[in-house]
Amino acid sequence: MVGHLVTVATCNLNQWVLDWEGNLKRIIESIQIAKKAGARLRVGPELEISGYSCLDHFHELDVYTHSLEMLRRLLLDETTHGILLDVGLPIMHRNLRYNCRVICLDGKILLIRPKMWLANDGNYREMRHFTPWMRPRETELFHLPKDLAKIQGETHVLFGDAVISTPETAFGAETCEELFTPKAPHIDMALDGVEIITNSSGSHFTLRKLDTRLQLIMEATRKSGGIYLYANQQGCDGERLYFDGCAMIIVNGDVVAQGSQFSLNDIEVVTATVDLEEVRSYRAAISRGLQAASNNAHYHRIETLFELSSEEDDADISKRPTLPIEPRIHSVEEEIALSAGCYLWDYLRRSGTAGYLVPLSGGIDSCATATIVYSMCRIVLQAIEEGNPQVIEDVKRIATYNGEGVLPKTPQELCSQVFTTIYMGMKKQSSRETRQRAKDLSEAIGSYHVNLDIDDVYEAQKKLVINTINFEPKFKVEGGTIQENLTLQCLQARIRMVTAYEFGQILPTARGRPGGGSLLVLGSANVGESLRGYLTKYDCSSADINPIGSIDKADLKRFIGWAEKHFDLPCLHDFLTAVPTAELEPITENYVQSDEADMGMTYQELTIFGRLRKLNKLGPYAMFQRLVHDWSVDRKRTPGDDAPAYTPAQVAEKVKRFYHFYAINRHKMTTLTPALHCNDYSPDDNRFDLRPFLYPPFWKSWSFKRIDMELARIEKKLAEKKD
Repeated sequence: MVGHLVTVATCNLNQWVLDWEGNLKRIIESIQIAKKAGARLRVGPELEISGYSCLDHFHELDVYTHSLEMLRRLLLDETTHGILLDVGLPIMHRNLRYNCRVICLDGKILLIRPKMWLANDGNYREMRHFTPWMRPRETELFHLPKDLAKIQGETHVLFGDAVISTPETAFGAETCEELFTPKAPHIDMALDGVEIITNSSGSHFTLRKLDTRLQLIMEATRKSGGIYLYANQQGCDGERLYFDGCAMIIVNGDVVAQGSQFSLNDIEVVTATVDLEEVRSYRAAISRGLQAASNNAHYHRIETLFELSSEEDDADISKRPTLPIEPRIHSVEEEIALSAGCYLWDYLRRSGTAGYLVPLSGGIDSCATATIVYSMCRIVLQAIEEGNPQVIEDVKRIATYNGEGVLPKTPQELCSQVFTTIYMGMKKQSSRETRQRAKDLSEAIGSYHVNLDIDDVYEAQKKLVINTINFEPKFKVEGGTIQENLTLQCLQARIRMVTAYEFGQILPTARGRPGGGSLLVLGSANVGESLRGYLTKYDCSSADINPIGSIDKADLKRFIGWAEKHFDLPCLHDFLTAVPTAELEPITENYVQSDEADMGMTYQELTIFGRLRKLNKLGPYAMFQRLVHDWSVDRKRTPGDDAPAYTPAQVAEKVKRFYHFYAINRHKMTTLTPALHCNDYSPDDNRFDLRPFLYPPFWKSWSFKRIDMELARIEKKLAEKKD
């Protein structure tokens, strides 16, 4: 007889690209934790040995050499024996680079399983770096390097698409993207009698994505039955992505264990005890049995005598299957606070810098960035209270103004040591209200605050033009041309960028921080402004990292409204009610600059344009065809429909205006500050949204002519209707 109660483990690991020994240490520790919990099978994240985001480093032979060297050290470590392991690393086989899982036991490799369906959309570029395994359910021999062959006692191991058979069950592996394909490997595995399926992922965070991911993972076993182990990376591993963990174990479509989505823990192991008999009962449906009996997709089974369960466990009446739980899904506001806060802490501690600096304008965007840094400090304080050894070590190293080894006791105290806010005003352009809002926010969150005016620098630069070319540019309100107005606005904006970096470079030394150091400058351009190009190239949008660069105005407002209450920051209310303004033009009795008036469109409209352009893949003509219906003044409104209402001619004008400014400003995206990826309509040109940056004039393009033709047809039809 064999047992049917099995304890399994999955994990979130905060890996770092090319941190070979650090990554291995975290892997080994996760295995030890899993063993201590009684687990007999452990699965880790995708490419956990090298780190997922190596990008073009995957072309380098060193990556494959060092990955196998770390695998050798793992196999030799006897503390990792006595448990079946599923470990991720890149492997070169017959001159081809593969993204692989290595299934091993007691220092021996049972199978190398290459990824078959590679992720190659959005931020993913796996086809650039790896070759997919194109032969389902086939295997061949992999020639082991000499050092591994010595441990293995053989020169070759199986390489390909197979499953592992233990005395009581069978388990197979699929990797990340494979789960999301229409014909995922787990379908044929389940029909072939595989009862446990592991999934090793490198799945990054996007706002509102977890619910979709959960449904797909749960669906994997809801139809076919089975036990599903999902592992993921968690944290910033060296790129603009935040991997949001959420390791989980699912039985027959029910979640029985779920790890955190956002955390500062480098290692989080999730375990559950599952009953194999529940899978067999669930699979008793006649229709499922007929499909399984007629299924010709049989897997080669690699036999092992290692038992995942035992009769002793079945006789232990204190042991029972883990009960289903309700999955935890955060609100959008919580996602912004936690994802960006955790990402910024990883970025700070791993960059070796002294802290962050944010240029505060008194507007909601820079306010959101500052509040996110405060959220980071709250998360760090909570981790200190929980005794997180890595966080405590990092805080002692970074926050040293109060003396080495002294831990802050409040988020504000930590904020004062790692965060600087700077208000850079102009006497004519800056209002008393924005200056006061910046001061109030800095006092509430505890940041070290600098309040200054840049008039002297601005006047000196302006005189350089006057004295050199004998021409004095003027603002629009002073009678200047559009070009003069833009020149003077951009001059101020660029002075602010230079000033921010100057203070970021010298402040830690000036404040007496032991060892000096420099501050990372944070940007605050939201996704809509970047898409529209409503920013100055090389102004304060140019920074080291931008935590809100792919978040739209509406979500930022939701976050600020939430933080006002949950972070107890009443001063945030004034930011929510203020009119968005760049404050780059002089304020007069009759004129105050407004962002939406300058752009010629609302932030709500910008979000809609952004989604239709990227997610719906619509060009100008197709976008007009869509919006002329969605924004029609004659449409029948349904509950929740808060979209604007325009005539067909107004819709045409809006779409043309958006694409005109999008095209002439696209060059700004090539120098856009790296932004934490939060939305799938981000205009990030460097990784995510690859487009030309020199366009033919849209105003005389065929697309715009087609809009005019379609508009004429619609208006003719409307006129006939009236008659």
